[in-house]
Amino acid sequence: MLYQPIIKKYCLLLGVMVLLPGSLLAAPADQPTRQAGKTPNIILIISDDQAWGDYGFMDHPSIQTPNLDQLAASGLVYPRAYVPTSLCRPSLASISTGLYPRQHGITGNGPVKSEVEGETDETNRRYIERFASSPQLAGYLEAAGYRSFQSGKWWEGNYSSGGFTQGMSHGDALRGGRHGDEGLVIGRETMQPLYDFIDEDSEAPFFLWYAPVLPHFPHDAPQALVEKYLEAGLHPKLAAYYATCEWFDETIGQLMDFIETRGLSEDTVILYVGDNGWIQPTQRYRGQPWYLGAPRGKASPYDGGLRTPVIISHPGSIQPSVSDAAISSLDILPTVLRIAGLEQPQHLPGVDLLDAEAVGQRGPVFGAVYAHDMTNIDSPTDDLLSRWVVDNEWKLILPRSAPPELYVLTEDPGELNDIAQQHPEQLRRLTNAIETWWSGPRP
Repeated sequence: MLYQPIIKKYCLLLGVMVLLPGSLLAAPADQPTRQAGKTPNIILIISDDQAWGDYGFMDHPSIQTPNLDQLAASGLVYPRAYVPTSLCRPSLASISTGLYPRQHGITGNGPVKSEVEGETDETNRRYIERFASSPQLAGYLEAAGYRSFQSGKWWEGNYSSGGFTQGMSHGDALRGGRHGDEGLVIGRETMQPLYDFIDEDSEAPFFLWYAPVLPHFPHDAPQALVEKYLEAGLHPKLAAYYATCEWFDETIGQLMDFIETRGLSEDTVILYVGDNGWIQPTQRYRGQPWYLGAPRGKASPYDGGLRTPVIISHPGSIQPSVSDAAISSLDILPTVLRIAGLEQPQHLPGVDLLDAEAVGQRGPVFGAVYAHDMTNIDSPTDDLLSRWVVDNEWKLILPRSAPPELYVLTEDPGELNDIAQQHPEQLRRLTNAIETWWSGPRP
């Protein structure tokens, strides 16, 4: 069974139900996800560049994340979630749209830089316009009567391009409007904009996008946190990163405490996901800048760059449990729509994570990795580097210009032993699955 130690830990320490294939269901399709007659508030927390195992509830031996641990203990946890690509901008765009990068058009962190003044900004504006033409999570919720607020990482210009009714990011290129601009102070410098939004005099439910640049490089957590990890004998770069993970968790605790003081805990659903993975380096790798971490992490097709846990917490409404299913961050949008009582658009590739039957039938998880810089707005797949699929314990990576790689994640979670040559049947089966997915409909 995949990641049995994590599941066993939940059974023994948290006293929750464990979801395994064919076993009891955490949230049957007919189980309500909100109190009768009430539309819940929804908070989506998104970490930035955090390894999939770097949490207390994922059994990390050193990193302390008590607030995320609390959410995990009270909610439905998917330890084996994947983002469709391992860079922050396209990953965040996919969370907002529920679509793959080749569908919404954002495959990299920016267009290739031009030597002509202003041309790069103009090209990026066109990318943003294309992105904004896809229906967005916040826009769906506004139609259901929600007010919404964007904070933190946001690459797609003004917050309104994502359908938010309010936000922090202006997106004006002439004022440094890149990847979140004024919104990037959230978490690192202040939480007040979130509190002010929550405290507005309104009867409408709210949706909050909390995507701080944490624990993203630079790892500059408060020195007291760093010293705690240095005293444990860790390498200074590991201590700094671990401390920044805990700093991020502290901000979540501050937000949860504020919700509690306002008497909103029972009426608020909290979801958590990472935008992409990370491997913290302790040395400089040739050709790999610090902001990309160590190889086989961020921007790679390996689990170190793609995997993240997902948490959905609403005590009293969502039964605490742990699922062994492999899922996608594309499943978050359908799940949020279900929580808000909205019907599911037919074009979405994701499934409702509160519908255990749908999760059991979702099949393999697919994705693709692209170049850091985008080159052709009219043909997003020009920048393709590799495609991949996770099917139960099997994972296949199909690089564009290298031999395929096949791994059994149960036996080789670090993806160090490529067994493609030993298993031609699995190689053929999973290659066909990727090709079928890749040739499928694109909105």
